Amino acid sequence: MKSSNPIFNRSEEFNRSSNAYGNQTYAGGGAAYPGYGETSNDPATWGTGTPGQVDQGRMTVDSVVQKTAISIALVFATAFATWWAIGDMITTDSLGNTTVDSDAVTLASTLGVVGAGGAFLLSLVNSFKKVISPALVMAFAAIEGVALGAISKLFDAQFGDGIVTQAVLGTFAAFVGTLAAYKFFDIKVGQKFRTFVIAGMFGMVGLGLLSLVLSFFGINTGLFGFGALGLLMAVAGLVLGVFMLILDFDFVENGVAAGLPERESWRAAFGLTVSLVWIYTNLLRILAIIRGGD
Repeated sequence: MKSSNPIFNRSEEFNRSSNAYGNQTYAGGGAAYPGYGETSNDPATWGTGTPGQVDQGRMTVDSVVQKTAISIALVFATAFATWWAIGDMITTDSLGNTTVDSDAVTLASTLGVVGAGGAFLLSLVNSFKKVISPALVMAFAAIEGVALGAISKLFDAQFGDGIVTQAVLGTFAAFVGTLAAYKFFDIKVGQKFRTFVIAGMFGMVGLGLLSLVLSFFGINTGLFGFGALGLLMAVAGLVLGVFMLILDFDFVENGVAAGLPERESWRAAFGLTVSLVWIYTNLLRILAIIRGGD
């Protein structure tokens, strides 16, 4: 079974051809593992490995949770450090007069652009790298955290009232809700669904790059602004992010069942981190647009 997800389809082990008996065969001893068509889709049957020993040579749910926790922790750590380094953008004196620190705004904008650019480049490297590199995954998480910390600081200064906290809570609520739906409704992931999600993801990234280029010539498409069109795009992005999570869960389920090497846990962690960041940024935009219209 070949995944069309660019994050996962570079895994040689995941895309090995099946043998005549429908079993997935891997190099190294010629051991055969159950093919995807032969495994149960019930997450209750997924292997979790030995408690306290997540690295047993094969990918397990525990190893994926561990690697994902490391990746998300790096995002939070660098985001917090960036937030703290930027400092207060708006100060209020005893008379209620507010002052905007232009240097802090410039610093936040610069870190946001540089961080987003670096994270985008590393995401491409990680997505198309045949052998996943834990160091590059962690580097992506760290740089992505810088971008999110700066962007979150800008949104907090402009809209305030706990908008960042609400977006974070909403992101994890989306994660838990999607995981619950995937488990209890026994969601099946087909090739058409994969193709649709990946096409949508690349389409939105392409539109974002196009809008950025056009903005240099003074053309505002409004696709990623704070108007009605921007809200529509943010909602579409949020839905797409949930679909991306479903692809991530599908990869983990099939990867554990097929006995992928333990290093593939980092690929799963990278995919989950990308999806959660995608959901967070779109939620942040939705909350900002709603508040801006109040």
